[in-house]
Amino acid sequence: MNPSSSPLRVVFLDRSTIPPTTKLKELPFNHELELHETTTSDQVLDRVRDADIVITNKVKLGADVITQAKKLKLIAIAATGADNVDTGVCNQMGVSVCNVRNYAVHTVPEHTFALIFALRRSLTAYCSAVQAGRWQESGQFCFFDYPIKDLAGSTLGIIGDGALGKATAEIGRALGLKVLFSAFKGRDDMGMLYTPFEKVLEESDIITLHCPLNEQTRDLIDDAEFATMKRRPLLINTARGGLVNEAALVRAMNRNLISGAGFDVVTREPLSEDNPLNEILNHPAFILTPHVAWASEEAIQALADQLLDNISAYVAGEPRNIVNTPIQR
Repeated sequence: MNPSSSPLRVVFLDRSTIPPTTKLKELPFNHELELHETTTSDQVLDRVRDADIVITNKVKLGADVITQAKKLKLIAIAATGADNVDTGVCNQMGVSVCNVRNYAVHTVPEHTFALIFALRRSLTAYCSAVQAGRWQESGQFCFFDYPIKDLAGSTLGIIGDGALGKATAEIGRALGLKVLFSAFKGRDDMGMLYTPFEKVLEESDIITLHCPLNEQTRDLIDDAEFATMKRRPLLINTARGGLVNEAALVRAMNRNLISGAGFDVVTREPLSEDNPLNEILNHPAFILTPHVAWASEEAIQALADQLLDNISAYVAGEPRNIVNTPIQR
């Protein structure tokens, strides 16, 4: 892309998805930057209609908007997942789409293990019990209301072998866990490095999800899968809402098919009043955090830096992290 003498119009639709303390690099080309803290669905078209470059984190950009944004050349996603952008229409319209990658390689695995430690040792349950006066009531130096189990010697099943899955495996091995990488559901021909999906469910003490959400992975864990979890594992999801059927998770918790669950994501965010998970929010073996596994200060700054670097590289004619195949126009 060759920037013209007139400034390129860059529109950030949801700046509030990045903390105000995070610094945004100055773009090294002639431009006008328009920042919107939030953008509702009925505001999207007006804001992108004359934009050259659009930045979005969670705001959806569908065919109805993209086809009417005649100047649009680049959509820069302030995240890894691109499911909020119609990349097929972008291909037809010659619009490039780029994302940010591997910025969360420390923060997500660390959050994953924060959930694992908290659940494996019943930390939140014991803290709540102390606050409720249970320690004084016990009459002795400690009490044993909730289970505590070591990690060493347990089996960790990882679904998803990208950078986050591999980083999680590295931490797991350092803690003395046996690590199993799951093959794709329904396949057992992926080689010796992978364990069949069904076997991972059967043999794991902890199962953690690090895979994308798509048509193949939606409801990856449902009633049938919970029924095969012979070791009553912990289930951890710091990946995407929708990978686990939430109603099935509630049933599994209530039937003691699993020993606990730690989730950072839900199907519709923020948590809606009709989400089945509301039923177990006070369960001592359930932890729900508000999609913050990615959100260490270091990771967010790395995301912001890469986001702006992606845009600068595209304008300089060196596009990177492109997730689609736009036609030339």
